Amino acid sequence: MTSTIRADHYGGLLSKYQPRVIKTEVENEAFLKAVEELMARSHLTLEEELLLELLVKLIEDFEAQHYRLNLSTPQTRLLHLMEQRSLKTDDLKDLLGERAASIAAGQDKIGLEDAIALGQFFQVKPELFLVTPSPN
Repeated sequence: MTSTIRADHYGGLLSKYQPRVIKTEVENEAFLKAVEELMARSHLTLEEELLLELLVKLIEDFEAQHYRLNLSTPQTRLLHLMEQRSLKTDDLKDLLGERAASIAAGQDKIGLEDAIALGQFFQVKPELFLVTPSPN
């Protein structure tokens, strides 16, 4: 069974929320509030569901373009964790040996054994030190 969109209801929603390509942070925040408002309802009409889907897509597109998340590398993650704990490369010599400085400097890759040791030391998943996300 295919549901039919009520044009008058959907048109009213489009008029109220005025979805469009998001170009500013202010617009993004406004659409985030609209999404929260829609998601807080216990039941959405088909038209509201379609609007919600559209708003989420617009927000995702804006944020993918403007927020450069997950661009870190295993080395920058290591440096971040070291900074958080006020550690120097010498503090990692017991774990990484003489390669500690070259790994922290990005001159040497973190191997599987290194990642496991670092994961245990920092209490994080070892994959954090192995995987570099691919750009979108």
